[in-house]
Amino acid sequence: MNITIGIADDHQLFLKSLSLLINSFEGFQIIVEAVNGEELLAKLTELPIPPDIILIDVNMPVLDGAATTQRILSLYPNTKVIALSMKDNDASIIEMLKAGCCAYLLKDIHPAELEKALREVNDTGAYYNDAANVNYRRLLIQTEQNQILTEREREFLSLACSDLTYKAIAAKMNVTERTVDGYRETLFHKLNVQSRTGMVLEALRRQLISL
Repeated sequence: MNITIGIADDHQLFLKSLSLLINSFEGFQIIVEAVNGEELLAKLTELPIPPDIILIDVNMPVLDGAATTQRILSLYPNTKVIALSMKDNDASIIEMLKAGCCAYLLKDIHPAELEKALREVNDTGAYYNDAANVNYRRLLIQTEQNQILTEREREFLSLACSDLTYKAIAAKMNVTERTVDGYRETLFHKLNVQSRTGMVLEALRRQLISL
């Protein structure tokens, strides 16, 4: 039985070329193509059975890769999703892995490597042999760990978002100024910032606090 594949990519020349390539792999069949996430989701409802694997372009109009991936996995939890992108920046990688993708492949991947990735994702649910993907998952785990704050760190962060001085924060928390310095340095590291302003802005961006 063929391994069924779906593809969503807004560049139609790439979409058609990729479909032809994957159809040339023994035991693979493209059963759905779409130029954006919304179109893909609509077409999936028309299929009797969803594809085994779906390749998702990270940057698409209407509904982007991350949002599309989340919707797919909520509706079809047994389908495996692979991210496809021209970009290998940390933010894009982390966003797609958090959305539920089991691999992140660059569009300049060699055809033989693509076939290997598809087979491994189908067999194991992930693509681990690619050293880059191992690093991506390590990066994701590290990022998630860095976002875990202790109760005291959250208390300090909340107070740091006020107009209180660090000395006043120490008094309010009933700790020494050196302890407050420790909270500050720890949060600078966890949030990857270098200033109090940066810490506050990043905490707001990550929704760790609200004003």
